[in-house]
Amino acid sequence: MWPIPPPIGVIIEFPRQKLRGESTNLPQILGRCGKYEIHLASTRKEIREAQRLRYEVFYEAGGAIAEPHAALVRRDLCRFDKICDHLLIVDTAARSSFGRIKPKVVCTCRLLRGEVAARHGGFYSQGEFDIAPLLARHSKARFLELGRSCVDPKYRSKRAIELLWRGLWIYAKHYAIDVMIGCASLPGTNPLALALPLSFLHHQACAEADWQVRPHDGVPTAMLDRAAVDPHKGIAALPPLLKFYVRIGAKFADGAVIDRKFGTIDVFTIVPVAEIETRYVAYFGDPREAGKGAAA
Repeated sequence: MWPIPPPIGVIIEFPRQKLRGESTNLPQILGRCGKYEIHLASTRKEIREAQRLRYEVFYEAGGAIAEPHAALVRRDLCRFDKICDHLLIVDTAARSSFGRIKPKVVCTCRLLRGEVAARHGGFYSQGEFDIAPLLARHSKARFLELGRSCVDPKYRSKRAIELLWRGLWIYAKHYAIDVMIGCASLPGTNPLALALPLSFLHHQACAEADWQVRPHDGVPTAMLDRAAVDPHKGIAALPPLLKFYVRIGAKFADGAVIDRKFGTIDVFTIVPVAEIETRYVAYFGDPREAGKGAAA
């Protein structure tokens, strides 16, 4: 397994408390690290801020094709947003153009739990992959779909992704999640140009048969023979989020999907929590112990 870099610093986890109007006792603020806070969006304004960041990253910087209404309001609009939780990393020391303190959402990830998806027509990733057999094989498992993850270009660093995963870990432990799934993206729509990273995922991190799914209209990931794939160059060719997935032990389905709207090639990601738990606890610490000995 690829080495994980040393921790970024102390994370202070907040005590769990019931939020007004919410049935869960998971707090809005999941933790702090320096000037950054790990949030769960609790207002429409915060969700709009996440959508605005997604628009900047996916459409303005990434070249995705926006629907007319999304282009008008400059937000990434998706019907799944209404049923998902939204994890945010907020820079509490960010300043406005006038020099005033104005907290800013710099990283976001959308979270959809299996029981919620079942009540609203399924997971987002079912539009690209046939995951029904996977869900049937693991009918007793609690699934969490991750989606629409992005980081403000000015904040793209190891720290942002690690804070995001810290929030995901707290959320997953709170809801007793067994498996995290979702579509992860590589920039570009030409499979030949992405032969190295796709082949790397196939040869070095392919899911076992019990966890496999099929793309609805896919392209192969095994484009190069194993002998032609240099593991170091392969992982270096991955986007930061995919690179982190590999480092924590994620596995990937055989086959990918070209998403022409977003200008990406998507791979289906599977992260059984039990398989990463020991390594993750050793790395970040048990969430129940995170606040001990730390000052707020």
